[in-house]
Amino acid sequence: MKVQHLVPLSTQAVEILRALQPITGHGKYVFPSIRTGERCMSENTINASLRSLGYSKEMMTGHGFRAMARTILDEVLGERVDLIEHQLAHALKDPNGRAYNRTAHLPARREMMQRWADYLDKLRIGADVIPIAAGQTQK
Repeated sequence: MKVQHLVPLSTQAVEILRALQPITGHGKYVFPSIRTGERCMSENTINASLRSLGYSKEMMTGHGFRAMARTILDEVLGERVDLIEHQLAHALKDPNGRAYNRTAHLPARREMMQRWADYLDKLRIGADVIPIAAGQTQK
């Protein structure tokens, strides 16, 4: 979008990126295009990888991870919707109706992303997952 977007990361994400650095090097992108280091990896590459893992396009897409995070952060973890939208780089209208809200909320977003990473870690190690019935919300 040609607009600077700051992305606070969890400690887990930073650890993963540091572990990847010896493999990916010191280029412009952590995940470069397979054709050139001058562009980032495309969504098509991510989707092709998901297909090779057995996920159909109806089951999961690269963009689907954003939608999944958006839903769980709101409905399961009860995070503030404005913080979630900022983290996803969505344009927000402020209370005065201006098209772009230029606030960043970096400390709050950093805390939110840490809670998200901790939640994912709990799922990975087998935490109890409480199913939510259709039409029911939990905050």
